[in-house]
Amino acid sequence: MRVAVFGRFYNKTTSASVLTLFNYLLKKDVDAYIETEFYNLIKNNSSIIKDFESFKIFDTLDTSFDLLISVGGDGTILRAITFVKDIDIPIVGINTGRLGFLATIQVDAIEQAIQNIIDGKYKISKRSLLSIETTPENSDITEMNFALNEITVSRKNTTSMITVETYLDGEYLTSYWSDGLIISTPTGSTGYSLSCGGPVITPGANSLVLTPIAPHNLSARPLVIPDSTEIRLRVDGREEQHLVSLDSRIATLDNGTIITIKKANFKIKMIDLFGESFLDTLRKKLLWGEDRRN
Repeated sequence: MRVAVFGRFYNKTTSASVLTLFNYLLKKDVDAYIETEFYNLIKNNSSIIKDFESFKIFDTLDTSFDLLISVGGDGTILRAITFVKDIDIPIVGINTGRLGFLATIQVDAIEQAIQNIIDGKYKISKRSLLSIETTPENSDITEMNFALNEITVSRKNTTSMITVETYLDGEYLTSYWSDGLIISTPTGSTGYSLSCGGPVITPGANSLVLTPIAPHNLSARPLVIPDSTEIRLRVDGREEQHLVSLDSRIATLDNGTIITIKKANFKIKMIDLFGESFLDTLRKKLLWGEDRRN
């Protein structure tokens, strides 16, 4: 089994998880690769890396890999997909962050979770992504033009609101006068969109949601649309530029740029271990606190 390991931080929170994971991969004779920057981060902050000299490093992935393990929170998984892209490698996350809708393996369950994956005791959840094109093109976007959670347009260096002219399949919808607009996938519905009043959408739904950020018009409400819809945006405002973010990656666009957003032509595979489900995570972490069923 060829496994890639990716992380963004190495501190008190992550060190125990990394050590447990590495020891178990070594014990199971897994062909393990560590992302180069993560490897150097560990090397510069700890001496444990010398115990895992059989592990290799990677900068890019290919179809020879069977799995990518993300060590961190949901934000780390959002970064991990930039390595996986469209090459169909399943991802699983060890949660050293807080909420963990994507990174679901808890620190005390790492060994059992990895063993279950080795034994094939899991299922695959395919997650839709969004793609973006701009006219004129923007080099910061064309290289990595997809997002798993959401694509957001927002104001830049001003307190003034922006106007987001919005079309669905070529038909004018409205012009949102707000701090910005979030276009979210079902996966991203529990993130930024939710904090701005958007609905929770289950991962398997074929839907997207448009959620305005602090709209001036109080009648502007989140709108759920089919994920086959092509969304076209054009931003205007007092400043000459605005921001567009793809998950945590940000680019600056000139006002008047035509932004076209639609469902990407590939999906990301997330590993769900048996006994885990989105609804279980939702119940515990978001709606009603810890499970109180008898």
